[in-house]
Amino acid sequence: MPLLDIKKLKKKPKIFVGYSDITTLLTWFVDNGLVAFHGPMVTKDFAHVGGWDEDAWEAVMQGQACVMEFGPDSSVEAMTTGEAKGILYGGCLSILVASLGTPYEIQTDGKLLFLEDVGAKPYQIDRMLMQLKLAGKLRKIRGIVFGEMIDCVQPGGQDYSLKEVILRIVEDLKIPVAFGFPSGHVHSGNVVLPFGVPATLEVGRKRIRFSMDAATIG
Repeated sequence: MPLLDIKKLKKKPKIFVGYSDITTLLTWFVDNGLVAFHGPMVTKDFAHVGGWDEDAWEAVMQGQACVMEFGPDSSVEAMTTGEAKGILYGGCLSILVASLGTPYEIQTDGKLLFLEDVGAKPYQIDRMLMQLKLAGKLRKIRGIVFGEMIDCVQPGGQDYSLKEVILRIVEDLKIPVAFGFPSGHVHSGNVVLPFGVPATLEVGRKRIRFSMDAATIG
């Protein structure tokens, strides 16, 4: 990170796509006024049929707005209802938390936050979300969209679920929260998200609508 020259990158901005460890770069680009893309990677997603959401990819990469709706039969579900607008931002929760206290600390005010992870136990998610909350990083966010949270399952002998952990921490924020959106670590159909552009989240009990404005990198 200290070796990157943001002035040079701004002179000739390019499409930068990825997730997981790449979260550090995605948020740094956005914090410095660029647009970056949280989405499919070559060997993990593009190498497999159905590995990415082609409609979302085409729309976002062609600079078009992208709207996605999810009904009662969808894996995307409501945790708290409401409507919010903000700049889309986020990535892998573990990497976002690791930025705290560094020169690259995430800037969450006014953001519509996307959070996802893989293989983290609910008590670890609890710790990371609470760290973000106590650091003031959830105080001025507009809404939260959680990813699929693959393999974030409870070990035996503990009777609380991941969703219970999440709800306990975010419920008093009084913002819309959705769970299960397929971007990043997913089973299939990885959806690209244009971080740094305005987005709208509408969470109802029977319908969730997630719309992202057109993205431009120049």
